[in-house]
Amino acid sequence: MTRTITPQRTWLVTGASSGLGRALTETALAAGDTVVAVMRRPERIDDLLDEHAEPLLPIAFDVRDTESAPAVVEAAIDRFGRVDVLVNNGGVGQIGSAEEVDDARLRDMLDQHVVGPAALTRAVLPGMRARGTGTIVQMSSQGGRISFPGAGSYSAGKFALEGWSEALAGEVASFGIRVLIVEPSRFRTGFNSADVLERAAPVDVYADILGDVRADMLAADGRQEGDPHRAALVIRQLVGAESAPLRIPLGREAVRRLRESYRRELASLEAHAELSSSADFPGVPESVRPV
Repeated sequence: MTRTITPQRTWLVTGASSGLGRALTETALAAGDTVVAVMRRPERIDDLLDEHAEPLLPIAFDVRDTESAPAVVEAAIDRFGRVDVLVNNGGVGQIGSAEEVDDARLRDMLDQHVVGPAALTRAVLPGMRARGTGTIVQMSSQGGRISFPGAGSYSAGKFALEGWSEALAGEVASFGIRVLIVEPSRFRTGFNSADVLERAAPVDVYADILGDVRADMLAADGRQEGDPHRAALVIRQLVGAESAPLRIPLGREAVRRLRESYRRELASLEAHAELSSSADFPGVPESVRPV
């Protein structure tokens, strides 16, 4: 897709007070862009506001409050005239087995990681479509393509976000709007800290299966190999590029684990291809779809 590169962009970044969201906010401001920084506690970026009063607009917002999403976008347009880049970054992790995570906790993961981002995306699309340009950055995870015991509820939200976003990419490409799905591994943010990471009440029968996972998730805090500011530079580079992939893993671990997963899944597909294909009516041609 050929894109018109503007000298200055307006970013709307959720979860902008810390981690990758803050790093993206700082990176955009340093490049001379304007930023609508969305978070539950805007006072956490008062230091940035002191230095960047004109190009920075903090807004208090919980991504689960989908009814208020249009008002957030309206405020961004009132201040800066448009939204060029939406970064759906807000959310937290959660550890717990399928039996330990109740309905409320599972819905919360879906609300934060797919329902909330979908509402903000719908709110920015009309303006992007009218201008014929724009980028939706969906902050997923390597856990949006692969999962493991204890991460099912978190991955449910991220898998859903990726499926929704892949369809979105095909729907909006002809309007000059691009979708970028970012799949980080471990980055040195507050994601793994004890006061941020959600943990379902443990059930004893899963202690042996999930004990090491729970301990590892908390032990990683402050030791993650990923640099949020380097990640922000990669994302900004892809947003400004003439072309970019639909998905981009970030970090060595994400690259390795996703490569291994794709190879493993392809091998399994090929191994069972004949059996899988035998489920069709004999002699009936394969379906022809418009996409």
